[in-house]
Amino acid sequence: MATGKVVKAPDKVAANVDKWFGADWKKYGTVDGTFYAAPSGASVKSLVWYSPKQFKDAGYEVPKTLDELKALSDKMVADGNKPWCVGINSGEATGWPLTDWVEDFVLRDDGADVFDQWVAGTVKFSDPKIVQAFDDVGAYVKNPDYVNAGIGDVKSIATTTFQEAGLGIDPTQGGGTCWLHRQASFYAANFPKGTDISPDGDVYAFYLPGKSESDHPVLGAGEFVTAFSDRPEVQAVQEFWSTDIWANLKAKASSDDTGGGWISGNKGLDEANLVNPIDKLSVEILKDPNTVFRFDGSDQMPAAVGSGAFWKQATSWITGQSTQDTVQKIDAAWPKS
Repeated sequence: MATGKVVKAPDKVAANVDKWFGADWKKYGTVDGTFYAAPSGASVKSLVWYSPKQFKDAGYEVPKTLDELKALSDKMVADGNKPWCVGINSGEATGWPLTDWVEDFVLRDDGADVFDQWVAGTVKFSDPKIVQAFDDVGAYVKNPDYVNAGIGDVKSIATTTFQEAGLGIDPTQGGGTCWLHRQASFYAANFPKGTDISPDGDVYAFYLPGKSESDHPVLGAGEFVTAFSDRPEVQAVQEFWSTDIWANLKAKASSDDTGGGWISGNKGLDEANLVNPIDKLSVEILKDPNTVFRFDGSDQMPAAVGSGAFWKQATSWITGQSTQDTVQKIDAAWPKS
């Protein structure tokens, strides 16, 4: 937008977004009060992958609150298991999966308003609220009793790719060593073709719970459509892509061609057009009236922080750096103006 080359979205596109998307989605396509970009595809990041078959055999139940998630993790340890498998290695982007963990816990600990202030830089990383979120994440990922199931110790998190980290969830692939893996809806693509991903299958996911059953924050990501021209044919495409008709056609085509993987926060999306159970679960979460959705925080921060210091220092944190050193170093990277 700063180049002046992006064109304001047409009024009909704005009207479609008002009708088919929540206000939060429209906000992400708005800069300085001007609406430029309509939301399109989406992903849900607030998921925990598990094996329904393993849970059934072990007598475990899907947790509905954060306290229940902690109690489940402790129960697994008492049963002689290491519950969590985590991997944050992603080449030059190493560290990003850990930033998602922190963002999820900022949302759960302090709510959407604090999350927004943190993303904007008015709440610093060194603020006690954010420090607490790091430490709450650390209670899982830096706990040697909890991680790193089937892989190694806590430090192995930094060298394990995010693609490989959760594969031990599937008991049919020589796995069954890992019980819980926090990762986004798109992680479904990493399991071998033919894996039974379903509510009663070898692999599935549940919503990473909030503090209470009625507390429903959701971290996610998505795609937005903007234009560099206001020609009539360009505006016609923009208008069409912002409708429920487009969302359903796109979802159905993705289901037919690849077995799924494309979803949207469009409230008009018919779940009958989705064949992938994870896609259906994700859309149910997005459409839940109690959901408070927030877009990936690091993606909204200045690049020096969101895709720089936050990734790098989170990786140092998992390999032994203190929380206080970590947040101070990230704050120091924030642009001065």
